[in-house]
Amino acid sequence: MNRLILATGLATALVVAISGGSFGGETAPGQGAPTVTTSAGRADGTSVADLGEPKRIEIAFVLDTTGSMSGLIDGAKRKIWGIADAVRRLHPNAEIRIGLVAYRDRGDAYVTDKTDLSTDISAVYGKLLEFRAQGGGDWPESVNEALSVAVNGLSWTAGADARRLVFLVGDAPPHMDYPQDVPFTDTLKIAEGKGLVVDALQCGTAADTELAWKTIAQLGHGRYAQIPQSGGVVQISTPWDEEIVQIQIKLNRTIVPYGTLHRQSEVKAKAARVEAAPAPAASDMASYNVRAGSSAERAKVVTGEGDLVADAIAGRVDAKSVKREELPSELQKLSPADLEMAIAAKSAERKRLQSELGALVAKRDAKVAEERAKAPAAKDGFDRVVEEMLIEQAK
Repeated sequence: MNRLILATGLATALVVAISGGSFGGETAPGQGAPTVTTSAGRADGTSVADLGEPKRIEIAFVLDTTGSMSGLIDGAKRKIWGIADAVRRLHPNAEIRIGLVAYRDRGDAYVTDKTDLSTDISAVYGKLLEFRAQGGGDWPESVNEALSVAVNGLSWTAGADARRLVFLVGDAPPHMDYPQDVPFTDTLKIAEGKGLVVDALQCGTAADTELAWKTIAQLGHGRYAQIPQSGGVVQISTPWDEEIVQIQIKLNRTIVPYGTLHRQSEVKAKAARVEAAPAPAASDMASYNVRAGSSAERAKVVTGEGDLVADAIAGRVDAKSVKREELPSELQKLSPADLEMAIAAKSAERKRLQSELGALVAKRDAKVAEERAKAPAAKDGFDRVVEEMLIEQAK
């Protein structure tokens, strides 16, 4: 099917969606695309601004991972921690859950690849590292299916004390010609009923994608933005990055993985990712961790479960009660008293190192803010646009 027929089908579907009246969209004078909304609405008529400080922030990134998106994916790998840190700055006491829906098209290695919403940002980061930009072929992609998975397939929290955001990021419009495909117009009605806000970030300048993305943002009560095809991510280095990395390596030595062998392996893998990350990205991780609102979260070196030291500091587990076979081999022969002393020593070392880390992160954050102010062009990058949308929607 040629590009003209696909574009005609897309335009027809959008006209039907906009003229249907169920979303109250407007058409800009002389244009086919709807006006982008300026406040995030909900099915009950309230806006995000009416909801007060949320107890939980949930964010799903719906990412096109076809071949043309390599720059964006690379940037997302480097800045996912920075984005999480921006959320934590805005809402230091809120629980933060992040999920991913990668999408391509029918006939590719996968159509969608889902990672559910989780507070374990380390695991989400690990999944993001696995993505490679491949596939695609014809111009449109399976945007409809990706949005359906994000809205219907993730474990969103119900209720007014959670804020739920979806960021659609891609460069090609949806296939509107697939049989047995739920059009995004229907999915966005469901999103509205769930209180989800759907933002649309367009990579590149394709006119048919712009039409679709603006419509999705309008119907999703979110924002539309255009970013460079490459993603436009700019990573800022500071004089303290390397020292931060070295402290994080020392912090990793205070981790005591416990539980099943699989869980212990996962904890070790998360720690290894910190050490392998570029220094500015590792600094973003550190900034996120030291900014935690609760003492239980601040005790963590990596997010998620499976670190006995973090769980002992938080009071979730008594080290003496852990089964011998669920401890690392070097600790299994210790007496309960010696095990408790070993965990206490690692806890004390961790608190000392995290205090040092907090001081360095404060200097680093001030330098990053200074450098960002000097680089206005970087404001169009994926991470900066997401942060600006988060700030605006938090208002």
